[in-house]
Amino acid sequence: MKKIIAKLVFFIAGWKWQYDNEFNIKKCVMIAAPHTSNWDLFYAMATYWRHGVKAKFFIKDSYTKGIHGYIFKKMGAIGVNRGKRNNLVDYAVKLFKENEEFVLLVPAEATRKRVPKWKKGFYYIAKKANVPVALGYLDYKKKISGVGGLITLSDSFEKDMEKIQDFYKDITAKFPENFNKKIY
Repeated sequence: MKKIIAKLVFFIAGWKWQYDNEFNIKKCVMIAAPHTSNWDLFYAMATYWRHGVKAKFFIKDSYTKGIHGYIFKKMGAIGVNRGKRNNLVDYAVKLFKENEEFVLLVPAEATRKRVPKWKKGFYYIAKKANVPVALGYLDYKKKISGVGGLITLSDSFEKDMEKIQDFYKDITAKFPENFNKKIY
């Protein structure tokens, strides 16, 4: 059913996807960038549904309660209490260890507003869980959603971040003024 919904969404919106069929990795941290609109989650999830990827994502726990909570959970939401001090890195690593297949979608900017640099949690999760980072993207100018490849992290934070930054430099956000291409 999700594949049918995804095809319909992309057909109606006029979007395409670039998704390497070789990308059938069971575990990774998937960067979700740029993240400047609520539509980003909608198009990203449609892309993953189309290709059978069961991506999960963290969201305020209030979104995972009630009737709408059921919908968010079905989409892959994992509710977290943002009022408490949580160690999401350790929690995510625990989820990677507990699950045979786990793709964690992380909006590295952590907000739809412009930020001076990305949050580094995605990097530390991938490093600690010993999983690659996938370069998920939405290019609103070209109307293309996809995965731009995998990065196996090295021992150099700077080199890894340069590779990631280089990939996203030509991607156009829905609201370009809110996407800082200088990520670290």
